[in-house]
Amino acid sequence: MQISSVNDVKIYNLSHGKSLPEWLSDRKKRQLQKKDVDIQRRIELIQDFEMPTVCTSIKVSRDGQFILAAGTYKPRIRCYDTYQLSLKFERCLDSDVVAFDVLSDDYSKLVFLHADRYVEFHSQHGHYYKTRVPKFGRDFSYHYPSCDLYFVGASSEVYRLNLEQGRFLNSLQTDAVENNVCDINPVHHLFATGTSEGRVECWDPRVRNRVGLLDCALSSLSLPSISALKFNGSLNVAVGTSTGQVLLYDLRSSQPLLVKDHFYNLPINSLNFHDQLDLVVSSDSKIIKIWSKDTGKLFSSIQPQVNINDVCMYPNSGMLFTANEDPKMNTFYIPALGPAPRWCSFLDNLTEELEESPESTVYDDYKFVTRKDLDNLGLSHLVGSSLLKAYMHGFFMDIRLYHKVKSMANPFAYEEYRKDKIRQKIEESRTQRVQVKKLPKVNKELALKLMEQGDDEAELTSRTKKGKALPSILGDDRFKVMFENPDYQVDEQSDEFRLLNPIVSKVGQKRKKKLRLLAQQDVADDEEEPEGRASSEEESSDDDKSWVEEVREQRRLLRQEDRDRRRQERKEADRNTVLQPQFYQIKAGEEFRSFNDMARKQKLQKASLEDRLKMEEYSGVSNVADTAVGSKQLTFTLKKSEQQRKQQQAERDHHEERKKLRRSAGHLSSRRGRGWGGRGRGRHQGVFAL
Repeated sequence: MQISSVNDVKIYNLSHGKSLPEWLSDRKKRQLQKKDVDIQRRIELIQDFEMPTVCTSIKVSRDGQFILAAGTYKPRIRCYDTYQLSLKFERCLDSDVVAFDVLSDDYSKLVFLHADRYVEFHSQHGHYYKTRVPKFGRDFSYHYPSCDLYFVGASSEVYRLNLEQGRFLNSLQTDAVENNVCDINPVHHLFATGTSEGRVECWDPRVRNRVGLLDCALSSLSLPSISALKFNGSLNVAVGTSTGQVLLYDLRSSQPLLVKDHFYNLPINSLNFHDQLDLVVSSDSKIIKIWSKDTGKLFSSIQPQVNINDVCMYPNSGMLFTANEDPKMNTFYIPALGPAPRWCSFLDNLTEELEESPESTVYDDYKFVTRKDLDNLGLSHLVGSSLLKAYMHGFFMDIRLYHKVKSMANPFAYEEYRKDKIRQKIEESRTQRVQVKKLPKVNKELALKLMEQGDDEAELTSRTKKGKALPSILGDDRFKVMFENPDYQVDEQSDEFRLLNPIVSKVGQKRKKKLRLLAQQDVADDEEEPEGRASSEEESSDDDKSWVEEVREQRRLLRQEDRDRRRQERKEADRNTVLQPQFYQIKAGEEFRSFNDMARKQKLQKASLEDRLKMEEYSGVSNVADTAVGSKQLTFTLKKSEQQRKQQQAERDHHEERKKLRRSAGHLSSRRGRGWGGRGRGRHQGVFAL
């Protein structure tokens, strides 16, 4: 809680103090409450009385039990129950809320005007109905006797929506281009709208005719638009302008009774009346001013640290709430305006105790000095007088007296100033000396390389005088961990570094060569290039692809090391392998020849394609020959299995056996060419003879 005093009016900021994060555990919160004094003094009047990002508007229900606030992001409405001092419910909406109102005594009937022209109705259970107005709305008012909603916005028309019939009625046609705000008198229900041209138009809802026109721009210092409008009683109305003035009018006169300027040149965003003390509470985005509506004399003021969007006063009390450009919604309690509400009546006892306890206030126009300071200034004789006020281990004295005595007691202030300037010059000259380069513990080679590059660029900049040198990585805090944490150590033996190093080194060489050529060019700008000497592009043309050969060589070395490592691993594995007897299963139809044949087959299966081709070429199974096409031709001679050889041998034996058993019938046809009859008979005879 923060206590401030303006015009001897105590203002208690109940929302001041540190807010604990929600993700902290209960144990951490208790520890912070024990250690932090600001958290101990914090008063959380209503639990979770805040928005995720920004609160745009805030209102209190007519029965005083519920506080409703609209905010973002995401667009939402929150309802707080004052009897429970906690959040009752929260509803998220589709778009930002421009204005909202409570139609019932509690929270059961709500109307929201959205930024996308939608008008949304909520009942006690939640969303009820949604409709849309033709133009973008800025404000609306509810006419209770006829159940009409009047919407004003970026149009000259005032749209009327009848909630009893559920349809739009004929609009009110105004003379303005746009209407910003509107309000309805609670006594005789006169409807008034504030225009962007600085006029206030009054309409009678019973006959739907304009009954009055008030030009507020004539009474203001400039040509403002109306940004706030509020009725008080049956005859008084307060008008807030976009230039920071508040004008009080009597409806029977076109001249303002009083003009109050905020002196901030900011639009007035909220107007409220305090009927008990005849005060006006007006606010812009910077300050809340409370002043008398009769004389305009300032009663008190509140200036929060964040911008203000809306101000709501709790009825018949000295408490007010503010919607800010901040997640936290402020709660101010001013005992001079009235007592605390019934649901937080303990605030009266708390403020009375704070007023009874004496508190020392430190003012800006006083200086705190000790006895040693008084001795140095020669003011020890003032101890006990009214010029010094004893406080703790020292005294308070007027700041004007302190400066006057100090200037008289120290006439050699110029000498001290001169010594300070000489000391600064000496420190600047020391920076131009040779600095000892201290290499970091991590990445020393990289740091040395960066230092050399920085020296080359600084030398070139000093010669050419054509720009500023780029900041070094060593002096940048973003890369500080790279030279402190051992995890960032560059491994020069890794494969990635060896493949990338030729490219990086070539880029570094090109940079150095470019710096050297630029320096030479700056020294001799007017000299022509000698004949027979190659240009920088021709000199570097042979070196452009030299790094390619280096990268290929590094890849070849990496492959060779990989093969050697695998071979060594195999040897180690063979050396550590314990010989175990191996059993082989002979399949059906196969003959066992030797263990060497089985081992050779298994070795051939595990070998790569290249090794198998070499073995087959050596044994004569395959034939590799060059062709005119330029590729390799492989000719394979497949070996037959033992079972196939046995089957072919059995077929050959069967054919030989059949040849031996067959008898020729050629001797039965002794004559040739006699026709088919004789042959047929002979053939049949031969078969019959068999």
